Amino acid sequence: MKLTKEQKQDIEDQQKQQNTTKRVTAPELEKILYEALPVLDHGFIRVVDYMGDDTSIVQSARVSYGKGTKKVSTDSGLIKYLMRHWHSTPFEMCEIKYHVKLPIFIARQWIRHRTANVNEYSARYSILDKEFYLPSNQNLAAQSKNNRQGRGDIIDGEQAKEILNLLKKDAEQTYDNYEKMLNERFDGTTINKNKKGLARELARMNLTLNTYTQWYWKTDLLNLMNFLRLRADSHAQYEIRAYADIMLDTVKKWVPITYEAFMDYRVGGTEVSAKGKIVIQKLIKGEEVKVENSGLSKREWNELMESFDFKEKMI
Repeated sequence: MKLTKEQKQDIEDQQKQQNTTKRVTAPELEKILYEALPVLDHGFIRVVDYMGDDTSIVQSARVSYGKGTKKVSTDSGLIKYLMRHWHSTPFEMCEIKYHVKLPIFIARQWIRHRTANVNEYSARYSILDKEFYLPSNQNLAAQSKNNRQGRGDIIDGEQAKEILNLLKKDAEQTYDNYEKMLNERFDGTTINKNKKGLARELARMNLTLNTYTQWYWKTDLLNLMNFLRLRADSHAQYEIRAYADIMLDTVKKWVPITYEAFMDYRVGGTEVSAKGKIVIQKLIKGEEVKVENSGLSKREWNELMESFDFKEKMI
């Protein structure tokens, strides 16, 4: 990740601010506020604002007057109870705003979570940076044979070199054409004073999906956890998972008690259907259960066996 002098200066100026407030703050999150945390090759995430902390969740759940009405251990117990029993509104009382730089194809996947306020860099008004995402060798993989939306074996050797060269060549070529149509370089200089530049809103359609864009993304803690539960999962696409992992760490700095409960009950926990619960009860009693008489499909059976690390698995 490379920041311009102007970007570095903006971050430095923001971090130098000294504001007094009567509102609660999260000391660990304050330490990284405005900092550009690198993701992928050119991307980053910055926490630019937030509201509330663990005590805000507890306060709204109790509808109490203020912070410190109970011990921390009691607050922890309440937050765990709320998480365990899927109570949602107290977690909506906390909000956070991120500044994210990410490839366009990841932004399009990300925006499917329609639970945030988003303002994206507009290529109608400004020229997009000349930066493209190129996968590292360990993340260049073939299509999975048993998952239509996942990766399989790593591609290496000459084929990997060929693919990366194609990705880079196509991105650079389309960006060069983008500049020619605009009749303007990304640094603002005019290419040919005797020609008119195509409107930016039209020229942008030529760019590849690995071109980087930026946005501000503001959401509440409940919907952030819903996002992270899916996107920080090992089955999520690597590129969006890279962003989710860093966001997960910001949650730990922001609301550590909630983070612990979230990792325990959501990320580390599992859901079991009514039929699955019966299977587990029988297995605990030592009864023999087979997929044929379990009432579960083969996929449901395999997922249940994997969740509880049972050896009996239907292939």
